[in-house]
Amino acid sequence: MDRGGFVDGVLAARFEAERGRLRAVAQRMLGSTGEAEEAVQEAWLRLGRAGAEEVANLPGWLTTVVSRICLDVLRARAVRREEPAGEGLPEVVDGGAGPEREALLVESVGRALLVVLERLGPAERVAFVLHDGFAVPFEQIAPIVGRSPVAAKKLASRARRRVRGAAVPGPERPAGHRRVVEAFLAASRGGDLGALLAVLAPDVVRRADPAALPPGRALVACGAEVVARETLVFGRRARFGAVVLVDGVPGIVIAPGGRLRLVLRVAVVDGRVAGYEVVADRARLAALELTLLPEGGLQGRGADGQA
Repeated sequence: MDRGGFVDGVLAARFEAERGRLRAVAQRMLGSTGEAEEAVQEAWLRLGRAGAEEVANLPGWLTTVVSRICLDVLRARAVRREEPAGEGLPEVVDGGAGPEREALLVESVGRALLVVLERLGPAERVAFVLHDGFAVPFEQIAPIVGRSPVAAKKLASRARRRVRGAAVPGPERPAGHRRVVEAFLAASRGGDLGALLAVLAPDVVRRADPAALPPGRALVACGAEVVARETLVFGRRARFGAVVLVDGVPGIVIAPGGRLRLVLRVAVVDGRVAGYEVVADRARLAALELTLLPEGGLQGRGADGQA
């Protein structure tokens, strides 16, 4: 083998050693397995054009290139608004990338985190993911997002507040609210009528935006038996569900592929679901504050972003 082939082989081997980490970075930034793989492949092509002699720090160079590619994709999305939330929700939603890729993405990133990250601006998302998720210093993040290190730190800090939010004190967070919401989601996923009846109050009321239901369905349903059986019919959506804080109170997002489609605002009284509202209207979804549950995050970091 000639010297050039040897160098190319070594470079390819070094790139493959970084591929998993680069894919993880891109998945968190883009919320899409397919787009993440494309970003990583584009980084490989750019590395081939640059040549080994131009790259002193390969991991750092590749992280920068992948992050810039992702930032471009996020900015293009913001302009195109290709997939507006709450529109065109089919009876059985899917993630667009197939169930296996959907499962891999959700397992590696987390559906709730994907939904919350979608609320960030492109530069905020890149700065937050790099710093809080992968401990990239702000001096390296700054040129990627086109800001100073101080401004990049502010971007990440603002994103962190939007991702984690703040606890809602007092009676707005009754004891056990989260446990009840999680039990309701689990029963919906499992198609367990008995478990649903156990978690629903006898006089529970379900309300829904018109966009959340097929034509002809009542926007209001009352009574545990009616609401439970209806929930079973539409329970296939529950497999795309995750519990998050909705305006500071535990609720449920329905997000195939990590893309928000519905939000369930859940009222809990005396340890049971007293009512829930299915929000599907675009404007209403955009107005909701969605944040992670207290232990959520990229790597279990504290409020200051430190491990």
